[in-house]
Amino acid sequence: MTALGQLIRDASLPAVLAGVVATLISFAGPLVIVFQAASGLPAPLLASWVWAIAIGSGVLGLGLSLFYRVPVVIAWSIPGSVLLVSLLPTVDFAVAVGAYLVASAVMLAVGLSGAFDRIVAWLPPAITAAMLAGILFGFATKLFVGMAAQLPLVLAMFVAFFIGRRWFARYAVVAVLLSGVAVALATGQVHGPLPALALTRPLWVSPQFDWQAIVGISIPLVVVALTGQFMPGIAVLRTSGYPRPAAGPLLAWSAAGSALLAPFGCHGLNPAAVTAAICTGAEAHPDPQRRYVAGAAGAIAYLVLGCFAGTVLALLATLPKELIATLAGLALFPSIATSLTAAVADARDRDAALVTFIVCASGMSLFGLGAAFWSLVFGVATHLLMRGRARVAVPAGGALR
Repeated sequence: MTALGQLIRDASLPAVLAGVVATLISFAGPLVIVFQAASGLPAPLLASWVWAIAIGSGVLGLGLSLFYRVPVVIAWSIPGSVLLVSLLPTVDFAVAVGAYLVASAVMLAVGLSGAFDRIVAWLPPAITAAMLAGILFGFATKLFVGMAAQLPLVLAMFVAFFIGRRWFARYAVVAVLLSGVAVALATGQVHGPLPALALTRPLWVSPQFDWQAIVGISIPLVVVALTGQFMPGIAVLRTSGYPRPAAGPLLAWSAAGSALLAPFGCHGLNPAAVTAAICTGAEAHPDPQRRYVAGAAGAIAYLVLGCFAGTVLALLATLPKELIATLAGLALFPSIATSLTAAVADARDRDAALVTFIVCASGMSLFGLGAAFWSLVFGVATHLLMRGRARVAVPAGGALR
């Protein structure tokens, strides 16, 4: 049977909707950071940037999901986007494109060498699960923050979610989306006329290489991508029970795609963490072997939205931001529960997992590196300290001294 035939046979409405919702959340949330980083760029260049990251995410996500039969969700680098908010205005965009290419080449080398696989295999499962829970926790809390400004909207979506969880769990996220749109329409919170449908035209930017940009942009992009995106992205798959694909091939394919699309504005592609969690859980499908449909559906949605990036972004801008934040937070509830359960499953690593979770959820930043990186540092240090102490306290004879 062909890959397409297998996909059609395994397709289910909850899986398709999980993929589409994950992609819509990516467009409605993390894409805002790209707009901030691109302030001052011409509109066609910004549209090309969005086209590149969406098309790249779609092609890679579809190919990898079908090949591995795993819900592989590819997206653009969120911490990379945050970095560019402050770095990009200081350099010419062509120089930035050159820096993107250098960063992609470095990550491709890391992926092909297999070093990243060894790093991921060395990390205790409790710590990676706690890091994932910490990342998702910050997004989930935003729905309660939104209650202050949009109480009827957020409360309606909140109630719809738990009604769905009790009586039709596989469609709970759909109920949240429909209820939110209904309340927004009823209260007149959908603003602006419908945008015209128009294809996005990608623009080629010839790269220029500058050593200062390589030091100031390429190196930070590599560090935050590996620690802030690839590790959480792999943690999503592992926590959901997917030992394949290995980290190295995912890193290599993502880096290769990033390099090919860099001249069109792509600053970096990687396995998604937050939105991937929507596609890898039981809500996408009870059978883990059929959840790859969610990854494929999300990838197809990326391709469609990328082709009409300008139109879609204008349409999403008409919805209240609290609606999107609430949808994202509620959709991640089951994944947070799964991650927390895995984090505390091993009593020997509970202290290390708690440290990892708290540091990651804090959103701290130190020396230009984000909370995801430092949560690993503190979590692993606690793990080594506690395991080392246990070996000293309980000698070979079994008696405490």
